[in-house]
Amino acid sequence: MINTIKTSFVESNARERALGILDQENHRELLGPSDEFESPHLEPQGIVPQSDDGVVVAKGTIHNHQAIVISIEGKFQGGGIGEVSGAKVAGALELALKDCEKGKKVIPVLVFDTGGVRLQEANYGLLSIAEICAAIVALRHYVPVIGVIPGKIGAFGGMSITAGLCSSILMTREGRLGLNGPEVIEQEAGIREFDSKDRQLIWGTIGGEQRMNSGFADFLVKDDQYLIKETITSIINDKIHAQAPRTERISQYQTLLNLVDPTQPLTPEKVRSLWLQSEDCVEEGDKDVINSSKDTGRGSTWFDLLRGEFPEVGDIPSVRVSDGMIGEKKVRFIAVVPDQHSRFPRARNGEVGLLEGWSIAKQIHDVIKEDQGKEKRAIVAIVDVPSQAYGYREELLGIHQACAAAVDAYASARLLGHPIISFIPGKAISGAFLSHGMQANRLIALRDDGVNIHVMSKQSAARVTQRSLEELEEATKKVPAMAYDIQSFEKLGALFSLVDGVEADSPGLEDRTIICKEIEKALEDILVEDSNDLSIRLKTSFALTGRAASIKVRQKLEQQWS
Repeated sequence: MINTIKTSFVESNARERALGILDQENHRELLGPSDEFESPHLEPQGIVPQSDDGVVVAKGTIHNHQAIVISIEGKFQGGGIGEVSGAKVAGALELALKDCEKGKKVIPVLVFDTGGVRLQEANYGLLSIAEICAAIVALRHYVPVIGVIPGKIGAFGGMSITAGLCSSILMTREGRLGLNGPEVIEQEAGIREFDSKDRQLIWGTIGGEQRMNSGFADFLVKDDQYLIKETITSIINDKIHAQAPRTERISQYQTLLNLVDPTQPLTPEKVRSLWLQSEDCVEEGDKDVINSSKDTGRGSTWFDLLRGEFPEVGDIPSVRVSDGMIGEKKVRFIAVVPDQHSRFPRARNGEVGLLEGWSIAKQIHDVIKEDQGKEKRAIVAIVDVPSQAYGYREELLGIHQACAAAVDAYASARLLGHPIISFIPGKAISGAFLSHGMQANRLIALRDDGVNIHVMSKQSAARVTQRSLEELEEATKKVPAMAYDIQSFEKLGALFSLVDGVEADSPGLEDRTIICKEIEKALEDILVEDSNDLSIRLKTSFALTGRAASIKVRQKLEQQWS
């Protein structure tokens, strides 16, 4: 019997959404409120925690298909991802992956209502989102990963990157999808770049209808629980023809960017027209290598030092690429560097922008293709990235998708056996670090005051959390994950090594030798561990205390899974 009573999906809470997608006679919640898994990091900051930490994980069936629905509650801390909530999402996806690997298909459905990382837990959220991304890429080899963006908040920050990794994305007209929230763009780039109070501008840039028409969403569904479930069922049953993952359609998106005239105004209508053109005239792009030896910054300095005399093979000045050697191992070095002549002004200072995300993806996919049936090159990401690019054009043209493409490429290479090492001599901030570095098997950083890891600039973090800079600094003393310094990040357990005694700004040959030996150690450790996932980050001595809640959540989830 067809359901004729309309239930608003947008107005429903996270639990109602999850249970509404699953078959009513066959579902159960994992780590629900009665388990009292709340964040240990909020109360010390004077914030009342919630017993399920704003994430509902429900297991059951969708029209008799085994499924896991992960629904984020936007009304709690803006749907922000912290340690516990992030571990619930990543842990559930990891368990679904284990079932899929054993031949038992479990369909993951993610319902997004999130502003991204919960700034009060900062780097906990950053690490969690990297693990969520890794699980989605691995799961896509077995089952469709379905994302639903209904409305109220939408999908922003690092969680927009995870949405960009999904096999299919459903949105309502009320849904929003973008990497940088309007307020953050205004804070970072000014009101002339983006007026956060202009609702017409917001919906015309990142709203559901615009995202559908511009190729960043697959289905625009009415705000009706029944219709949303039926669309999900159709995807599972493969009644709707599935294209290649959006993150692998590199040529099409690069063509879209090549069609943009930087001297002309860019409107939503223009982007829709360019998207249709890009479908008809997919090109490989310019093959010429552009010399970027005049670039400055730690990324460029270390890129030149590590590659030695090997030539560059990159395709744009801001993504420097070279094939070289570390000991006896063939390596592709990749660094994102400043380009003062970039067609996109918001990405001229070393930020990861539209061109950078898609270029990284192309360079890594080239390695994967070229090394089939041969020795698999290691990939060394040299990380000195101040942030992702903040701008109107970036959001309109889908910077979240460009970042997702880079994430996908790194994760795919790792899963195929290419050892990935991130070497961090400078800044590793926000979506830029998620895109370029966080999917590595091992992370190596310099112990230096100029090495910072975080999710947002201090000014923007203060504005979003409604704190002064002084209050923000005080909070970092209670929650080390909120701090920017590399010593605090080390306590979270994700680093393979923190290297002393190296000159960060003007390194010499002795410094090169030290880092090359450290990379060799990391490559050997990857062989010993014999694992292509990111689980090592939860097994280190620092992680046992620094991410104790992440470990405990996963253990409890596993107990309740079967």
